[in-house]
Amino acid sequence: MENCIFCKIIAGEIPSAKVYEDEEIVVFKDIEPKAKIHLLCVPKEHFAYLSEADDKRAALLGRTLKKIGELKNKFGLSEGYRLVVNQGENAGQTVHHLHIHILGGETLEWE
Repeated sequence: MENCIFCKIIAGEIPSAKVYEDEEIVVFKDIEPKAKIHLLCVPKEHFAYLSEADDKRAALLGRTLKKIGELKNKFGLSEGYRLVVNQGENAGQTVHHLHIHILGGETLEWE
């Protein structure tokens, strides 16, 4: 998508602080962190909502969640972490490319 900031990061058109990348996903530091560790895990395939997930995208999301679990120690999250997927404007989704917030590195409270 030509105006999607995450697509531009994936394409290397916008710099980011990448901590992991493979053929399906990229993980980088959030520029407005809400926790000591705040990463964004972004599938390279552009789609905005879970409701757009067909079987292929659902399998991609499953592999993405598995990869986050495998990389938790590399990310400094061995003591625990929180995953957040905002869906829609009322939920706080500001970039309409599905992404998973990975938060941790400290005790997280509910606000």
